[in-house]
Amino acid sequence: MLAPGASAAAERAVGAACEQIGVWYTWGGGHGPQPGPTYGQVDPSDPDSAHDPERLGFDCSGLVRYAYARAVGGDPLSGNAYHQFHSPQVNQRFTADQGTGQLLPGDLLGWGSGGSIHHIAIYLGAGKMVEARESGTRITVSDVRLGGDYAGAVRIAPAAAPGTFSTWGTDVWTHKEPSTTSPRVHRFPGPTTVRVECQKHAEPVTAEGYTNDAWSYLPEYGAWITNIYIKGPAWLDGVRTCP
Repeated sequence: MLAPGASAAAERAVGAACEQIGVWYTWGGGHGPQPGPTYGQVDPSDPDSAHDPERLGFDCSGLVRYAYARAVGGDPLSGNAYHQFHSPQVNQRFTADQGTGQLLPGDLLGWGSGGSIHHIAIYLGAGKMVEARESGTRITVSDVRLGGDYAGAVRIAPAAAPGTFSTWGTDVWTHKEPSTTSPRVHRFPGPTTVRVECQKHAEPVTAEGYTNDAWSYLPEYGAWITNIYIKGPAWLDGVRTCP
């Protein structure tokens, strides 16, 4: 902790992440059934990952997942860096132009462009961060890199926000409009926590043995998903109807 003001949960997340300093970065590491280090995979685009299957460790989002799971219990930040940066657990966002002046320890820093986030790290204060950066390196404390494709930061409030649900199924696509014929927006490779802003009756969909005409709007993704792939009743309880 290099600055005051963080929540107790954020302080615990920082502590948990810093306990892993010196552990190997490993591509895909930390994404097992439960948060924690796992053996990695070979990244076909990165020759330095050749030994990752032999190394027990974390990739960038695996470390973030583990740190916040240790901090609050459960598994509030599963998924990759993009999912974490756009998680329903986010309660405040900071643009790249704001730099680090308003950040507190435990905030998550993201890098990417065009809406994509490919790297994430945990802020420590005083312009420093703890990160699992790339194959061939170990988890370390680094200077925050504000140039390049730095995308800004988010603050986590790890609690069940109103309208929070879990998706199910694999390779589930969201759409620009509540219709399967509208453009695809984002693919959920597996179960993901999402926030539903509202729902409406629209195109009927038949999938997985179910038929439902209800669709939910996911504000963090700017997209719609059929309620078939959201755990719960066909029409979600406690969620308002979209105008």
